[in-house]
Amino acid sequence: MVKAKYQSVLDLGEKLAIKDGDVQVNGERLEIRGTAATPYDKDQLWDEIKKVGGDNPSDLMADIKVEDASVYARHTVQSGESLSLIAKHYFKDPMKYKQIFAANTGVLSNPDVIHPGQELVIPNL
Repeated sequence: MVKAKYQSVLDLGEKLAIKDGDVQVNGERLEIRGTAATPYDKDQLWDEIKKVGGDNPSDLMADIKVEDASVYARHTVQSGESLSLIAKHYFKDPMKYKQIFAANTGVLSNPDVIHPGQELVIPNL
């Protein structure tokens, strides 16, 4: 029953390709372990856990590690995106586009010109 409650968390873990994923039911408690690629992926998992079980669920234990903590995320530019839209997505603040640009000067020469398919680093702020 507890596994069904957190099925959306398990589905998200699969979508995010969590490495070394392990899910166990221990009595009335679900135990989840694994390694997320970036802090952003880990945050997405925790947001889903809180959405389902509240801020401090007593029926779940999660130990999610991060493989690459040197960046917050890695982002592939999609058609129609801008640095400010990307900043709003990751940081809820479009003005943080400046920090994204600064972290990607090896790829970008102008913050107003990005192209679909470019791989950007989203820095830890």
